[in-house]
Amino acid sequence: MEMVNRPYAAAFESYAVKNPEVLCLSADLTSSCEIDGFRDRHPEQFLSMGMAEQNMLSFAGGLGLAGFRPFIHTFGVFLYRRPYDQLMASIAYPRRKVRLMGFLPGITTPGGMTHQAIEDISVMRTIPNMTVLETGDATEVEGIVEAADSIDGPVYARVLRGSVPRLFKDPMKVGELRVLSEGSDVLVITAGITTEEAMRAGGALAKVGVSVRHLHLNTLKPFDARAILDHAASVRYGVITLENHLIAGGIGSMTAEAMADAGMGRRLIRLGLKDTYAHGGSKPYLMRYYGLDAMALVKAIEDLTGQQTGIDEDALDSVRVDAVHSAVKAEAL
Repeated sequence: MEMVNRPYAAAFESYAVKNPEVLCLSADLTSSCEIDGFRDRHPEQFLSMGMAEQNMLSFAGGLGLAGFRPFIHTFGVFLYRRPYDQLMASIAYPRRKVRLMGFLPGITTPGGMTHQAIEDISVMRTIPNMTVLETGDATEVEGIVEAADSIDGPVYARVLRGSVPRLFKDPMKVGELRVLSEGSDVLVITAGITTEEAMRAGGALAKVGVSVRHLHLNTLKPFDARAILDHAASVRYGVITLENHLIAGGIGSMTAEAMADAGMGRRLIRLGLKDTYAHGGSKPYLMRYYGLDAMALVKAIEDLTGQQTGIDEDALDSVRVDAVHSAVKAEAL
């Protein structure tokens, strides 16, 4: 597996220098969002708004009115919890072309509750005019800037940072899900960092005769309910969603809503955080502790099919250990 270091930094700079109406906004987390190099090399397109997210979102709405396309960079939690009113009134309601680049989605940070955006999908998808995107590998991180800027209206993106695996060759296309395997027993739907976990489980499941149809989503709103239903109807046992988010309001809820609206009587298992805040820790530890990893998926498939696979941790593909200390990631957060 190829690991790509700081793919967002290079992608944003490459795109922004070709589009002078794109402005880079930071809320005092410049190095943590990988835009410190852009700040130093292109100060004419960079604005430091300080630790004042409410003002930053209102300011970005004004820039949008003036014809600019601001890209706001901060941790995901600071784009909707603190400045929710400004997000609604200054950006979403007037459909400003503001691109909200939310870093540290879900439990990708050891920072605990104050820094973990675990309910952002549920919040953002309910906001009218808002498009919601999520990156799952280095290729999608490299494409997220252009993809977000193609939207005629506001966009919220869950962005991965640091050392990111390359899982896909083809660039991301807004509105198009990826079919990673075309099995006939169980439909597995993932996004973001959970896609790699489902891929880890894929080889072991195939060896024991479990045929998995695996879909990867990068566009969460608009949600392609028709495609999900078509795939769900073609598998034998049912559907499992695995997400780096609370199961309430996220991909599991969107899938359940689509199935209920269509009157589809198939079993659905939702894996994700279950009505809890996450504590601090490394990503692999948190994914295992809260049941978001490959082993949790295997157990859910056993539950759904009624078959014991005999798969244990040793049978799964190896998992990377992500360093989280400050020597590796700026400001440790």
